[in-house]
Amino acid sequence: MKKLFFSTLLLCFLLFTSSFINIVIAKSVFCDKQCKKRCSKAGVMDRCIKYCGICCGYCKCVPSGTYGNKHECPCYRDMRSSKGKPKCP
Repeated sequence: MKKLFFSTLLLCFLLFTSSFINIVIAKSVFCDKQCKKRCSKAGVMDRCIKYCGICCGYCKCVPSGTYGNKHECPCYRDMRSSKGKPKCP
C-alpha cells in the first residue's frame, strides 16, 4: 500500500514538474530574443528583460517594437502587478 502511494505521488510530481520544462524551453529560445529586441532602448535594461521574460513565458508572445503595440498580445497587455500597474514593459 505504501509503495503504491509513493509511486503515485512520484508520478504526480514528475508530471507537475514536466509542465514547467516547456515554459523554460520556450522562454529561453523565443523570449530571450524577443525581449532583448523589445528592451533595446529601455533605461533599465536588465529589469525590462526580467519582466518581459516573465510576461513572455506566461503569455507566449511579445509585442513588436520597443514600445507600445500591446494590442498585438492581449495577455501581455493585461498582466498587472500587485499594485495594479502594467507588469509587462
